[in-house]
Amino acid sequence: MLYANTRGGPHDSPETLGVLLVNLGTPDAPTVPAVRRYLAEFLWDPRVVELPRPLWWLILHGIILRARPPRTARNYQAVWTPEGSPLMVISKRLAAAMQTALAARFAAPVKVVLGMRYGNPSIPSALAQLRAAHARRILVLPLYPQYSATTTASTFDAVTAELRTWRWLPELRFVNQYHDDPGYIAALAASIRSYWAAHGEPERLLFSFHGIPKDYFLNGDPYYCQCQKTARLVVEDLGLAKERWLLSFQSRFGLQEWLKPYTDETLKEWAATGVRSVHVISPGFAADCLETIEEISVENRDYFLESGGQSYGYIPCLNDGPEHIAGLAGLIERHCAGWPESAPLADSPDLNTRRERARELGAAA
Repeated sequence: MLYANTRGGPHDSPETLGVLLVNLGTPDAPTVPAVRRYLAEFLWDPRVVELPRPLWWLILHGIILRARPPRTARNYQAVWTPEGSPLMVISKRLAAAMQTALAARFAAPVKVVLGMRYGNPSIPSALAQLRAAHARRILVLPLYPQYSATTTASTFDAVTAELRTWRWLPELRFVNQYHDDPGYIAALAASIRSYWAAHGEPERLLFSFHGIPKDYFLNGDPYYCQCQKTARLVVEDLGLAKERWLLSFQSRFGLQEWLKPYTDETLKEWAATGVRSVHVISPGFAADCLETIEEISVENRDYFLESGGQSYGYIPCLNDGPEHIAGLAGLIERHCAGWPESAPLADSPDLNTRRERARELGAAA
């Protein structure tokens, strides 16, 4: 086996703290071929679909990748921007903001890069950037607040698969979840208050999380429980009465039962039983994407209004807002505790002195 080498600089080159932000991914273009490539990679992941591979290959290539890409491509075309897909554009802005925020918090150089679990920029290409920047310590932050094997564990699979090809491995830390992190909860509550200040408070608030098959939860995936805790903590911060909110799950796929209640059915039922105004927030998404912009803001709005509702509002994701950036920066800082680069600026000794002392200790050994 050939391993990626680190030639190009001496082994005592100045080191960098690497931060790898990972989001789900997006097609390269809103076209049928690009969507088909993206879906083929996404849906073939055994963390996403836990069916025997031969059976799933026949279903995926014989049915799904023939029928689904044209419809999905049309949906992407409806939300695509001149800069690209919303998820990609916002994730890049988020990464840039994190670079600035962490540079202000840490005394040593920090390199923040973005990788997508599926599509581009890939996780291997993002890790290659960190290797080129001499990142000897890397923190991986999947932008999924609630842990699920379908997302967080899949990211771990991709990162470790790439690192298996490296000759010189970095120290590695991995953020498993941050569903109850105080900074994250405060940012969600602040975003809801801000939206209500501009649009007024609705009769009901719906927390809509991406769904997973019910069997995954029954087999031990903690996602359902972490979604519940996130919603509960935000409601406590808002001081919202229990009859004014509910948690639901969106984006189900296939014929098997997924986590309930379903978002679309909940909105239809609320409207049919007399609820006239509702706001929906999707706390499981760090950045707005097809599932929030098209599915929640458009498709589910139509369901609610066509069923008798009168006023519907979608509260955007945290995106690259200042509260979100501050919360994630604090999260990263805590997870990097103990690493040389994590010393706050005010407490840090001269970096050259630290590096010289490290070389002396190495020579003595």
